[in-house]
Amino acid sequence: GLTRSTSLDGRAYDIACGQIDIGNAATEMTARMKGGVPQADGSLAPEPTMALENVASAVLYMASLAPDANVQFLTVMATKMPFIGRG
Repeated sequence: GLTRSTSLDGRAYDIACGQIDIGNAATEMTARMKGGVPQADGSLAPEPTMALENVASAVLYMASLAPDANVQFLTVMATKMPFIGRG
């Protein structure tokens, strides 16, 4: 994918690339999830969210690494989300 290609092509130029996948962070956009959203089985169920600060901490961690280290892929999500990486 684009992340891997950028990482490989950028190495010669000291360019690092990482991807962050963000789950259900508690924002205005995810507020409706508390009332129930469609699930894979067709039912409606509330989905857990996580504090937005968790996303900020993950981004800060990725950005704060020394130039000789990189986070290639990172998923941050509510612990009890029904699907891994869904969000």
